[in-house]
Amino acid sequence: MAFSKQFPSTTRRSFLKGAGMVSAAAVTGSFPIPAIAQAQEVTMISAENNGAALEALKAIAAGFSKEAGVNVVINNMDHEAHKTAIRNYLVAGAPDICSWFSGNRMRAFVKRGLFDDISDLFEKEKYKDVLGATAGAVTDEGKQYGLPTGGTLWGMFYRKDVFEQHGLTVPKTAEEFMAYGDKCKAAGITPVAIGTKELWPAAGWFDQMNLRINGLDKHMALMNGEMSYLDPALTAVFDQWEAMISKGFFTENHTSFGWQEAAALLAQKKAGMMNLGAFLRSAFTAEDLPQLSYATFPVLDAKMGHFEEFSVNSIHIPAKAKNKQGAREFLAYFYKPENLSAYLEPGGNVPPRSDLPPSKDPLVNVAVETMKTVQGTSQYYDRDSDPDMAQAGLVGFQEFMAKPDRRKAILTRLEGTRKRIYKI
Repeated sequence: MAFSKQFPSTTRRSFLKGAGMVSAAAVTGSFPIPAIAQAQEVTMISAENNGAALEALKAIAAGFSKEAGVNVVINNMDHEAHKTAIRNYLVAGAPDICSWFSGNRMRAFVKRGLFDDISDLFEKEKYKDVLGATAGAVTDEGKQYGLPTGGTLWGMFYRKDVFEQHGLTVPKTAEEFMAYGDKCKAAGITPVAIGTKELWPAAGWFDQMNLRINGLDKHMALMNGEMSYLDPALTAVFDQWEAMISKGFFTENHTSFGWQEAAALLAQKKAGMMNLGAFLRSAFTAEDLPQLSYATFPVLDAKMGHFEEFSVNSIHIPAKAKNKQGAREFLAYFYKPENLSAYLEPGGNVPPRSDLPPSKDPLVNVAVETMKTVQGTSQYYDRDSDPDMAQAGLVGFQEFMAKPDRRKAILTRLEGTRKRIYKI
């Protein structure tokens, strides 16, 4: 887990210096090719789930095409399908630019020689001066292999009007959370909306609980294969989690729902809270969006420091890209403050660079203020440093949510996978 950093509790600027799941159909966007540049083209594969952000990306591409005389072809894929497709197209048929995740998930492709070193672009545009710690999320052995395109702070989202209607208060401790859940059940609403069809939301819940009970160092040790899944320190995590499951605090049949369907339950006032990133806003209508609010995950151990989940998306040039120079020129254009800001605004992303204008989104500003108090972060998307171990964990956490009585067998299986992968 590469993105763990101490954040100063001073100003928004100092934090930023210190510091996306689509519809089922793929969307393809392209723009008229200027007559003077019909032989020039930059291709990009994105996985943008937010329609407004995708339109902003298309507008940026059109602006670049007009200014540089280079056509930009954007192929937008389903987010989950892209996670599989990228493993194939980076090897054969690579575009000039692609979207992905930073940290260890980026480094997995760097180690295989599939992402291009863009340190020259960093140096030319002086990105390190405005990126601060987020530069580390796209750095491997001192070289940069991508540009961070916004952060997502995980936490507990809820509707203010639902809380007012049912007399609910934001739970700040384990005891308050259990009382909150009981009150939701009595009111006929699900305490926590969750969809684990794609597995990772269950892992996100585990991450939050483990950070609250065992802290950042032990959580990172577990994710890096240095700590056993049978370690006694995890007992309290699964005990607390099992208590929540046994009381019916989560969406029924959650293995059948994706996160979008679960977020819709929150938007439709059928659930009280949801643990995810601000991208769940896409489930809300424009009229209902002002009701969406954010709270940090409850404190489960008062002695534990303040650690949060903060994922960083990124954009890259594949090593097998055909037009690497054109890709660099487009990335420089895309990463101009006015363009990057326009792209980030619709999705509620925390800006990665310090010189962007203030966000119009109150959820973004709350995230920025929250991060000023954070002592360290766990980048969710890094999870385990080995892809096979990560997949085993995702499956195991989903299975535990569905069958908590199988805890021992699940953790034993995870530990066996860890020993095999890390040759213990």
